[in-house]
Amino acid sequence: MSKACFKRILLKLSGEALMGEKGYGIDPVTVNYMAEEIKKAYELGIEIAVVIGGGNIFRGVEAAEQGIERATADYMGMLATVINALALQNALEKIDVNTRVQSAIEMRELAEPYIRRKAIRHLEKGRVVIFAAGTGNPYFTTDTAAALRAIEIGADVIMKGTKVDGIYSSDPFKDPKAKKFDKLTYMDVIRDSLKVMDSTAITLCMDNNLPIVVFNIRKSDNLKKIILGQKIGSIVLKEVQYAGLQEES
Repeated sequence: MSKACFKRILLKLSGEALMGEKGYGIDPVTVNYMAEEIKKAYELGIEIAVVIGGGNIFRGVEAAEQGIERATADYMGMLATVINALALQNALEKIDVNTRVQSAIEMRELAEPYIRRKAIRHLEKGRVVIFAAGTGNPYFTTDTAAALRAIEIGADVIMKGTKVDGIYSSDPFKDPKAKKFDKLTYMDVIRDSLKVMDSTAITLCMDNNLPIVVFNIRKSDNLKKIILGQKIGSIVLKEVQYAGLQEES
């Protein structure tokens, strides 16, 4: 077996990634698929943390635009991420992957409270840790939560699983002329307003020199291949040279 290029990763999944072809909610088949993809990476012997969004159930920003007070709407969105985290935990544990959910909003009957040192200890013991409820604060996205948690636990990289195969100049589903980028710097993303992660998350990663890999999670084995060093998707980093990934053969 080839050697993994990373020791500890943070996987960022959107809530929409769990609804499959459905227009709303959680698709059990898709959740099981996501769990299997995580297990393939887990079996390489690396430590995995996950941050998951809640957009398949409730989007705070959209609700605020429709009249719900913004802080309240954001808290409602955080609760949606807890539902998704529990669904993913259930799917992982059904395939024998030990998992813990830590919530930034305390709800002891459902999840552990987020404690940084405890999260790291779980990772060291070979458990997948799912961080729920974002940062626990309104006005911050789950992208920002992913950047923050990755830095806190000392992750080597953020891997953002999406429905597209990397970062494009515009939406490739709407613009056939959209250009794909293999490598970008943080400043490229901020300057060109590319839809990778929000600007707060990008700035956090830039300040802490944390690489971001954006890839298609819907293609089987992509996560595993990236961990083994294959160049899949797009990478954002401080410099355009990065030894952690190589050309796919």
